[in-house]
Amino acid sequence: MFEQLSLFGLQQYWWMIISLLGSILVFLMFVQGGQTLIFVLGKTEMERKILVNILGRKWEFTFTTLVTFGGAFFASFPLFYSTSFGGAYWLWMIILFCFIFQAVSYEFRTKPGNLLGQRVYEIFLILNGILGTFLLGIAVATFFTGSLFSINKMNLSDLAAPVISRWESPAHGMEAVLNWKNILLGLAVFFLSRVLGLLYFLNTVGDDNILLRVKKQLWINALLFLLFFLSFIVTLFLSRGFALNPSSGVIFIEQYKYLHNLLAMPGVFILLALGVVAVLTGILFPFIEQSKISGKGIWFAGPGTILTVFSLFLLAGFNNTAFYPSTYDIQSSLTIRNSSSSRYTLTVMSYVSLLVPIVIVYIWYAWRSMNKVRTDAKEMEEEHLY
Repeated sequence: MFEQLSLFGLQQYWWMIISLLGSILVFLMFVQGGQTLIFVLGKTEMERKILVNILGRKWEFTFTTLVTFGGAFFASFPLFYSTSFGGAYWLWMIILFCFIFQAVSYEFRTKPGNLLGQRVYEIFLILNGILGTFLLGIAVATFFTGSLFSINKMNLSDLAAPVISRWESPAHGMEAVLNWKNILLGLAVFFLSRVLGLLYFLNTVGDDNILLRVKKQLWINALLFLLFFLSFIVTLFLSRGFALNPSSGVIFIEQYKYLHNLLAMPGVFILLALGVVAVLTGILFPFIEQSKISGKGIWFAGPGTILTVFSLFLLAGFNNTAFYPSTYDIQSSLTIRNSSSSRYTLTVMSYVSLLVPIVIVYIWYAWRSMNKVRTDAKEMEEEHLY
């Protein structure tokens, strides 16, 4: 089946896989968003215990998806992996350590005799929620705004430093935090994670006091998310992009590149529109005064987030676009054509990718099993505590 696809067809297929994994990861970061609200929503020790344990049942999904996303990128587009993860290592290392702190916190927060104390681990969870979401948004934004690196395959003949890609900034990735366009998307991802976290709490919390605070926080965070997300989208469509001439392989600047991509790919336009509408619907549901509806917002905003982020990834990589532009040397910019693995590797991995639906079904089943009833103080006496 996959053997019949051309190399370019396989490259497109794997960019779609990467885009799907990235979009699922952004959705699952509702865990990080919820962590930033532990002390905002939980005014007593029992209320905070409820919130932490609700999130504790899902944090492994986010961590596993992050690892899978990185692994899939490494296998399918290794030149991007070596360039970004190997060059912008300060940015990626901070993100990684944020997630390590999260894993340690859930494991040891309530362990008897832990060295740091419960409150320190709760602070770690909040830092993971703030830095993890913001910096991941910064990293994704560089797919559109570019980074300072150079590519020279002749470097392989240099015995002293046989490295194809080189990072041309001493900050090694942290310079991206100073780009205002990157900041817009970073803040958009941060507030989106909080919105999704609040919607998830509405669907799972069984404490009326917490639910009242959730609704108060929801409209504030939703407005901030829309402010930063729409600002980024408008800026993106009015900005120039890095286009590829498929015949010559030359990369050049094209004004309104991402707007042109959107208009040239009506399917992506439809997915983006459906995603945005679904997210807005999910945000509005809690304010409809019907108890059976108010908790269902996550089931609209979640898929809406996946469709929206998936569409943005396609805009970054399809239609002869450099998905990782170089602002140091434009011809070093990475596209799905010049940064992928060999045809044989992509073909073999494509058969492995057929297992993805099984994993998704497992996640859905595990999710449903852990969310059969709402969580309240009574359940805290019967369940394993994080």
